[in-house]
Amino acid sequence: MPLVFWIGLGLAILLLLLGTVVALRGEKSLVDRRLEQYLDDVYQDARQEGAKQNREGVLVNWLTKRIEPTNFGESTARELARADLKLKIGEYIALIVIAIGLMGLLGYLFGGGSWLFGLVGALLGAGIPRLFVRYQQGKRLRKFDEQLPDMLNLMVNSLRTGFSALQAMEAVSQEMPSPISDEFRRVVQEMQLGVPMEAALDNLQRRIASGDLDLAITAINIQREVGGNLAEILDTISYTIRERVRMQGEIRATTAQVAFSGRFLAFMPLIISGVLWAVNRDYMMGFFEEPVICGISMLVAAGVMLVVGYVALTRLAQIEI
Repeated sequence: MPLVFWIGLGLAILLLLLGTVVALRGEKSLVDRRLEQYLDDVYQDARQEGAKQNREGVLVNWLTKRIEPTNFGESTARELARADLKLKIGEYIALIVIAIGLMGLLGYLFGGGSWLFGLVGALLGAGIPRLFVRYQQGKRLRKFDEQLPDMLNLMVNSLRTGFSALQAMEAVSQEMPSPISDEFRRVVQEMQLGVPMEAALDNLQRRIASGDLDLAITAINIQREVGGNLAEILDTISYTIRERVRMQGEIRATTAQVAFSGRFLAFMPLIISGVLWAVNRDYMMGFFEEPVICGISMLVAAGVMLVVGYVALTRLAQIEI
């Protein structure tokens, strides 16, 4: 039996790595695929994409078609788009299933054949893909917010030289680095296909949940309705955002010790428990001796206190500006 488990573990890891590499490197986003069928200069890429989809797994495509129209599919697609992960809904669900099986198997093996540890490992595996998506979203959002003041300055300079709003956004898509250039390239493509500017900017706001971007989009929409000097308005907004980013950087530097202390204190008991489990398993198995309810209650109470302490320290380190 141990040989069978180790073989299954190796196959699961191999499938997880292969699926992640193929999905992240070879698949294009949903918006890009929909736009490519209308753009003349990418017909060849669209045909290659169609040929590749024919070679993809039938189960993944079937699962994507069934889940995509539902509310869960729409929310999942939106979360993946915000994280800029080139994954289909079916592929994302397949990764969750693989992570559940892999972590459940690891928990079962390291738990000495205990199904309780296997269940705990499966629950952890179910949350790992979600945590990764959230991490990618936060990383991309921070990078977008850091580039936003420079983008507004570029738009201000373009408007002052006589460019229209569409031409200024096109300049942003060509001159700025990723991810802000990718997002505004989508906005320009949608507007060139006949989508109104307000709708295209609303789509951008759904993909990028940024308060600073919301402020800039609101100013653009109001200026289009009532008129005014858009360049001056965006210049003022750019200055405000720069000051906010500067203050947030100072606050992060000041509260970094509290944040890292909270993370260290939260993970230290888990690390010590893992070391004790590997070194002296009989000592840790004392939690599961009769009466079992006492040991389980102690572990649950310890877990609750760890979560409460981590959340409290994290909240103390978060200061809204």
